[in-house]
Amino acid sequence: MALPPQATSITTPPDELPLELLHGELIFSGVLLSKDKEGDINELLSKLEFIGFSTGYRLIERLLKDSTRFKDELDTIKFICKDFWVAIYKKQIDNLRTNHQGTYVLQDNCFKLLSKISATKQYLEHGPKFLAFTCGIIRGALSNLGISSVVVAEISTMPTCRFHITIQRAT
Repeated sequence: MALPPQATSITTPPDELPLELLHGELIFSGVLLSKDKEGDINELLSKLEFIGFSTGYRLIERLLKDSTRFKDELDTIKFICKDFWVAIYKKQIDNLRTNHQGTYVLQDNCFKLLSKISATKQYLEHGPKFLAFTCGIIRGALSNLGISSVVVAEISTMPTCRFHITIQRAT
């Protein structure tokens, strides 16, 4: 007996499905379904970012276990945009900008974890909640490579997003 057409076509390749399911569960069960005070939402977002931090810290370790370190900060960020992003999201970052003073902007024009979310104003307001985990992944990877940073996400139109990385310099 043949299955109906919608049951036979999977829009997400099987190897990418676990990340999307995990991410969706983290967001919906913890953040979006929480009807508590704003402080509780911020605490949940902080926990989600920390889970991402731990994930990024460990993942970069596995990816670079047999590699040499990078020659400078820009090389490290380029690695994040290319190889690291491909390892997680199966595509490279679409655009990298820098002021050469410790600020980098990574733009993904079709971010996988936003691509299935409606572009209505309601979801645009909730958009940054979907990016806390990824901000943590970036920050954790950079931390493991000896770069202390602050990572903030921005969404202007779905599914395009930007990750602003500000390197924390020792004073």
